[in-house]
Amino acid sequence: MIEDRLRQETLVHRGTGGTSAENRSLGFKPAFMDQETSAVYASCFADGRPAPFHLIDGLPDDLVVARDAVGRVAALKDSVIAGFVRGGRFYSREDAGRVASRESAQACA
Repeated sequence: MIEDRLRQETLVHRGTGGTSAENRSLGFKPAFMDQETSAVYASCFADGRPAPFHLIDGLPDDLVVARDAVGRVAALKDSVIAGFVRGGRFYSREDAGRVASRESAQACA
């Protein structure tokens, strides 16, 4: 996983509720999950502050497979996926989109 892939995922999920901008008001926080271990990691800036969108710079070294010349994270293990955390549960982008759509529909009813 690299920054370009995150940008592509955001484009694919735009309008579905599967992006930070679209589901933040519903309590979703950007996160990552390592599918090998099921460990979930909040998206953070490199200094550890929570990030309002998906960033790979704050992820732990055991998920990192490559860094650039200045030490920034360039790639993650293939088993790491982007998603969201809400209420202590991890949601894939697709899952978060479904929940966001359902909750939006209920609010309009």
